[in-house]
Amino acid sequence: MNIQAVEIVREAKAAHAFAGCRLCGSRLRHTLVDLGMSPPCENFLRADQLDQMEAYYPLNVLVCDTCYLVQLKEYMSPESIFSEYAYFSSYSASWVAHAKAYCEAMAKRLDLGGHSLAVELASNDGYLLQHFLPLGVPVLGVEPAANVARAAIEKGVPTRVDFFGVRLARQMVAEGLRADLITGNNVLAQVPDLNDFVAGMKILLKPEGVVTLEFPHIERLMAENQFDTIYHEHFSYFSLLTINLMAARHGLRLIDVEELPTHGGSLRVYLAHENSSRPVGERVGRLLDLEKRHGLTDMATYASFGHKAQRAKRDLLAFLIAAKNEGKKVCGYGAPGKGNTLLNYCAIGTDFLDFTVDRNPYKHGRFTPGMHIPIRPVEAIDHAKPDYILILPWNLKAEIVEQMHHVSAWNAKFVVPIPFVTVIDPSELPR
Repeated sequence: MNIQAVEIVREAKAAHAFAGCRLCGSRLRHTLVDLGMSPPCENFLRADQLDQMEAYYPLNVLVCDTCYLVQLKEYMSPESIFSEYAYFSSYSASWVAHAKAYCEAMAKRLDLGGHSLAVELASNDGYLLQHFLPLGVPVLGVEPAANVARAAIEKGVPTRVDFFGVRLARQMVAEGLRADLITGNNVLAQVPDLNDFVAGMKILLKPEGVVTLEFPHIERLMAENQFDTIYHEHFSYFSLLTINLMAARHGLRLIDVEELPTHGGSLRVYLAHENSSRPVGERVGRLLDLEKRHGLTDMATYASFGHKAQRAKRDLLAFLIAAKNEGKKVCGYGAPGKGNTLLNYCAIGTDFLDFTVDRNPYKHGRFTPGMHIPIRPVEAIDHAKPDYILILPWNLKAEIVEQMHHVSAWNAKFVVPIPFVTVIDPSELPR
């Protein structure tokens, strides 16, 4: 790590101590949205914990007018969030298929083989790296949550249980490890010390290596009113403008970008060393210009978002109040982090949702944080036969409606809360 990079990291850490922007250190003076107080979204409770006090923290989202990073203050440490984690990526079939397609495309694009090393940061349960193994590409996962790392290791995916940053990157290089490909899917948002994380990637990356990062696009988040994707373990929310500035701070260069449908609209960015021979693709300039035209350098654009979140809250509550007053039975599908932001912001408890279901056995028998809605296996829907099923992981609505199409047998309907309430009648959909 060169002296300039060390100074950047030190400067940003010092600025953060005074509640400055976690990327550039500027004073934070603008608000995107204030969602009130909420408990940590992955703190699913056992029955014996329901009478205990829960910690609540603000969900007040700020915007930097220098680098345009949208961010929460660091109310919780990464260690408290990720040492044991309730999210296992492999329980979403569509996400695993997305990961498989990525591995096959990257192996071809970068000519990866037995001579290469692909490293995933926040590799979860091996959902992605497992697809490189049949291609003969050596892999290494870095995952701080020991419980999900064990699942990856059982699949034959070598995994280090640790947090990634400059310290670990230096240690890996000292062991003779350098990466041809560094992958980070939906991890950048979960890193409070961005400068340390990006500096670590630069250290670990081979001279002609490539970093790819996927994350929800703040432009899509605002356009589609995806306020529920805001929660404490997501410290930051990114535009391409911010990524371009972040890369430049650490001697990296933005060389390509793809717009993806995942998580309500994501970006996959490609980074290389600033002196790499890899050319910059045309999509980079086009999207940077588009973001400027959509007002992402204008603080007034961000300030208008809060009103959309308030309207969605009123619409959902009005729908649920009317349904319950008519004697309808309502349950949820899924117990994702975004669902807990929605439930707590709208104060939706068991007076509205009898229960919710999830495919992840880890959550069965537990209760959602804050609202204490019981979580059951998916089969509970067939027994209860609700009139309405509120889809909390709305980004997977197509997959869920297809899986649960049989609920049309008793005339059940699905409710999607984002961007505003939509009712889906599965009996009207083609099979």
